[in-house]
Amino acid sequence: MVHSREAESEPGLYGLTRTASSLLTHFICFSFTLFVAFLSKPGTSWFSWHPFLMTLAFSFFMTEAILLFSPHASPIRKLPHKTKGCVHWVLQCLCVSCAVLGLAAISYNKHLNGKPHFTSWHGLLGLFTVCVAAAQSLAALPLIYHSLAKGWSLAKLKRYHAASGLITYLLGSCSLLLGLFSAWFTASVREYTWYLSALCPTLSALIIMNQVSSAYIAKKRQQS
Repeated sequence: MVHSREAESEPGLYGLTRTASSLLTHFICFSFTLFVAFLSKPGTSWFSWHPFLMTLAFSFFMTEAILLFSPHASPIRKLPHKTKGCVHWVLQCLCVSCAVLGLAAISYNKHLNGKPHFTSWHGLLGLFTVCVAAAQSLAALPLIYHSLAKGWSLAKLKRYHAASGLITYLLGSCSLLLGLFSAWFTASVREYTWYLSALCPTLSALIIMNQVSSAYIAKKRQQS
C-alpha cells in the first residue's frame, strides 16, 4: 500500500516528527472539542448546542476521518484501505449530521430571539461549509460503491476527492476560527486562552495539509 511504503521509506527523524505531529493532531481535536463543550454546556440553551455540535463536526469527526489515512498515527492503519474508506465515510456522515444539527440549533435560536440569519462572515461561511461537506460526502459514494463510477477513472476520482476534501477541511477550520471572534466566545475566555484556542484549528489544518499533500506526492512517485 502507498501509505505503508511511504512510512517505511522516510528517514527516522523525519518519520518520528510526522508521527508526533499526527498524534498531536489527535490530541488537539479531542481537547479543543472537550474545551468548547465545557464552555458551551450543551443542553442549557438552544444556542449552547451550536458551538458544541459544530466543533464536534469539524474539529473532531472530520479531523479523525482524515487521520484514518495517516501512515503514522491512524488507529486502524493495519486494516485494508477499503475498510478505512468505509470508516472514513461513516465519520464524515457523522460530521455532516452534527453540522446540520448545529446549523438548525443556531437558526432556531435566532428565530426565537427575532435576530436576522446569516449576517456575519462566520454565519455565511459556516452555511457554505456545511453545504460543501454534505456534497463531498455524497460525491464519495462512487469510491465506496464502484458501480456508481461508470465511465470515471477511480484513480482520478480519488485525487479529486482528496483535493476537494482538503478544501472542505480548510473551510471548516476557517469557520471555527471565525467563530472564536464571536461575542460569546470572547466573553467566555481570557486573552491567552483565546490565542491557544485559535492555535488548535490552525495547527490541525497545517498538519492535515501536510498529510494530504505528502500522500499525493507519494502517489505521483509511484506512478513515475
